[in-house]
Amino acid sequence: MTAPSVTAGEFAGAKERLGLAVLAHALLRIAAGADGTLVGLYLAALARTHAGVGIGLAGLLAATAYAAELVGSLPLGLAADFFPVRLLMAGGAVASALGTGALALAGNIPLFFASRLVLGTGLAAVTPPLLVALTRTSEQVPSRRARLMGLFELSMLAGLALGGLVGSELWVRLSVMGFALLALLALACAVAFLLTATDRRTQAPLRARHGLREALENPIVRRLAPVWLCVNAIVGLWLGPVLIFLLTNPDRGAQFLVGVFAATPARVGWLLLGYTAVFASGVLLWSLVLAPGRLLGSLRTSLYAMLAACAALFALNHSAHWSAAGRAVLLLITALLVMVESGFTPAALIWLAQALGPIAGKGAAMGVYSVLLGIGAIIGALLAAALGTVWQVDGLLMGTVGLALLALTLLSWIARLGKSAESGGHHA
Repeated sequence: MTAPSVTAGEFAGAKERLGLAVLAHALLRIAAGADGTLVGLYLAALARTHAGVGIGLAGLLAATAYAAELVGSLPLGLAADFFPVRLLMAGGAVASALGTGALALAGNIPLFFASRLVLGTGLAAVTPPLLVALTRTSEQVPSRRARLMGLFELSMLAGLALGGLVGSELWVRLSVMGFALLALLALACAVAFLLTATDRRTQAPLRARHGLREALENPIVRRLAPVWLCVNAIVGLWLGPVLIFLLTNPDRGAQFLVGVFAATPARVGWLLLGYTAVFASGVLLWSLVLAPGRLLGSLRTSLYAMLAACAALFALNHSAHWSAAGRAVLLLITALLVMVESGFTPAALIWLAQALGPIAGKGAAMGVYSVLLGIGAIIGALLAAALGTVWQVDGLLMGTVGLALLALTLLSWIARLGKSAESGGHHA
């Protein structure tokens, strides 16, 4: 039978019980983010002495990790409907530790790819179960859903913010052995997941499989899926090792951002920290103003801001002859646009949680979400490898503009299908 809902009176206690799981998730994402930064720096260093190492390999390794997360997300999300989520997340953290630690010992390219497969599978066992716990907790308190999903988004952002900084500092101090230290952090997260008192209510496997069918047949899930795919591809474009490679590549060209940190690779981490601080501030603000009846407009606003941010970054990438003051003004404008574009993910997650309503397959639906994340990230990583090789940072910007325009077109299609889809109803 369907798991009982959390009442408004129980919300505060349930939120406290989820706190340890969210904290462990944030730490695991920090380890994964640091791992990605280390991979980019490691490959940039190897490229100086190994002819076969370059941007293409960086993109393929990122795509491999995303592919593993893609393949594992749906079955592991389905398992979250009938298996204790804390055990799933603990197992995922252990797998992540193995995947990260393997790079400290890997001596050839096949082992690089094997480590990415294990890492991606581990992450697939963590995200859908945590989203299931958050969705169940907010079932009867939809007004608090924006805050819970904002909390999840912030735990994801922790990996980008501190992960880049930790990864770059580990590279400076420990070089390849930094991967081993990150593996220990992932193991600590596994222990935290085991100790957390997250929701243990389960369903029979047959009922969970029925819930998967309900989730796949949900009109909101189907309509939002292509838009999610585009935005996740943008994430894959920018958050993989290709950007790190470009920023730290010693072969500087005409573009201002290419090789800008070649002499000081540790600054990449500080750049990611600053970006994520701005993005997280935007998420916090959006969590206060997001309204259930205005989600479609919020998604559209975020995408328009993304296009404007691309224009600003293009100008920055060709600002070699600008004054420092001119670049500072441009960076401030870009930061404001990033705060606006940050509302996409929390708005999309709230929409999905509303669309699921009382159906049984919440874990399956969150697995679908992670599958879309994986597919989009793979597409983005491959696009980054191709566009970055030919046009460097400008190529990443061109890919982002194309995907954002496609997402806006798809949102217009959703709007034409009826306003009832925006409120998360089951019949649009």
